[in-house]
Amino acid sequence: MQVLLLFSIFAISACGMVYELISSTLASYLLGDSITQFSTIIGVYLFAMGVGAYLCQHLQKNLTGIFVQVELLIGLVGGFSSTILFLLFEQVSSFRVLVYSLIGLVGCLVGLELPLLMRILKTHFEFKKLVSKVFTFDYVGALLGSLLFPLVLVPHLGLVRSSFLFGVMNVLVAIWALNLFKQSIPWVKPLKAQAFFYLLVLLFGFVYSDQITRFTEALSYPDRVIYSKSSPYQRIVLTQEGEDLRLFLNGNLQFSSRDEYRYHEALVHPGLSALQNPKRVLVLGGGDGLALREILKYRSVETIQLVDLDHRVVDLFSNQDSLKALNGDSFHNPKVHLAVADAFEWLKTNKDPFDFVVVDFPDPSNFSIGKLYSTTFFNLLHKNVKPEGAVVIQSTSPYVARKSFWCVAQTLDSVDFWTRPYHLYVPSFGEWGFVLASWKPLPLPEKFPEGLKFLNAVTLRNMVNFPPDMAMVKTGVNRLDNQVLVRYFENEWSKFLHY
Repeated sequence: MQVLLLFSIFAISACGMVYELISSTLASYLLGDSITQFSTIIGVYLFAMGVGAYLCQHLQKNLTGIFVQVELLIGLVGGFSSTILFLLFEQVSSFRVLVYSLIGLVGCLVGLELPLLMRILKTHFEFKKLVSKVFTFDYVGALLGSLLFPLVLVPHLGLVRSSFLFGVMNVLVAIWALNLFKQSIPWVKPLKAQAFFYLLVLLFGFVYSDQITRFTEALSYPDRVIYSKSSPYQRIVLTQEGEDLRLFLNGNLQFSSRDEYRYHEALVHPGLSALQNPKRVLVLGGGDGLALREILKYRSVETIQLVDLDHRVVDLFSNQDSLKALNGDSFHNPKVHLAVADAFEWLKTNKDPFDFVVVDFPDPSNFSIGKLYSTTFFNLLHKNVKPEGAVVIQSTSPYVARKSFWCVAQTLDSVDFWTRPYHLYVPSFGEWGFVLASWKPLPLPEKFPEGLKFLNAVTLRNMVNFPPDMAMVKTGVNRLDNQVLVRYFENEWSKFLHY
C-alpha cells in the first residue's frame, strides 16, 4: 500500500506540471509573447499553489474525502482547461483574466494535494521519512511531466488530448483513494458515482479530442481549417477560403496564397539579381518552399541547401498537392537539398560558403528566435557567405515595429556587413521589411527573371526609400547577452495588437 501511496504522489505531481505547461503553451499560441506568457503563468501557478497549501491548515475533518474531491476537481478542470481556453479565446474580451483565473484555480487545488496527502500518510511513515519520500516522488513526477510534455505529449497527442489524458489520471487517483480508504470516507457511493461520471466524460473528450480541436480552431480562424498539427516546435494550421490558402504558425499568419508572391519576390530577387552568376544558395527557414520557387528561376544556380528545424512543415509542403502547386514542387527539384537541423548549429559546422543566403525565420518574438538575429549569429553568416556574395533577412514590419526593424539592420552593421534596408506593402501583412547585407556595396539590379508579378526596377527603387514614419531610428545592438531586439519586438507589437 505504501508503494501505491507514493506512486500517487508521483502521478499527481506529473499531472500538475503538465497542466501548468499546457496553459503556458496555449497562451503563447493564442496571445504570442511566449516569454511573458510562460513567466506570468508559472508565477501565478506557483503563487496559487502556495495559497492552496496555506488553506489546507483550515481543513480538519474527513481529509481523505476532501482529497478525493480535490482530485476529481483537478481532473475535471485541468482536463477541460485547454478546451475551455480554445473555445473562449474569441468569445471573451479579457482572455488573459480567464487564463490566469483558470491556472490560479488549478494551482490552488494542486497546492492542496500534497499537504492533504502528507497528513493522510502520517500514520504510515515516520515524519522525516514521510517528508523525504513525498518530496522525492513529487520532484521526480514533475521531471517526468516536464520531459513528456515536449517529447511526447505535444508532438503526438496535442494540447487538448494531453489535457484529457492527465485529467483521467487525476480521476483514477481519486477512484483508487476511494477504494483504499472506503471505510473512513462518508458518502463513498455518491463520490464513486461522481468519479466514474467524470471519468467517462474525460474519456469521451480524449477519444474525440481531434474533433474538439478542429471545432475550437474553427472558431479562432475566419476561414475553414483544412490542416492542423502540433510539432515539437509550433502549432501548424492551414486554412482555405476559395483559392486562398493561409499558413499560421502558433496563430501567426505566415502567408496568404493571394499575395505571398509579393513577399517572396521581394525576399529573394533584390539580392540574388544583384550577383554575377550565383551558383550556391542557402535558405535558412523557409520550410514552405516558396523562397525555393523563386531561387529556382535562376539558371546559374546549381545547388540550393535548405535548413529548417521543423520537418512537419517541410513534409506538409513537400507532399500536399495544393501546396506543391503553390511552391512549384520545389522540394522535389534535384538542385534542392534538405537538412532538418537548427540553423545556428548547422552554420557552425558548414565549411563551404555560399553565394547567397536567404534568412526567412519567424519574427523575434522570444529569446530562442531572437538569438538568430544576434551578433553571434550574424558573425556566423558572415563566415558562410562568399566575399562577393550577399545575405537577405526578413526583418518584421518597419511600420508596426520600427525599432525592431532598424535594430536588425544596425546589428548587421555592427558585424561589418554593408546593409541596404528595404520594404514593401503586402496586403495580408501590411508594410514589411527586409535587410540586404554583403561584404561590400551592391548595385540595385535592373534586370530580373521573367514572369515576376510584382518586382521590377521601378518598384525596387521605391522599396529602398523610407517615409518619415518608418525612417531609421537609433537602437541598441542585439547580442546574446542582452536580446534587446526581443524586448523591442514585444513592446511594439503588443501596442499594435492592443489597438
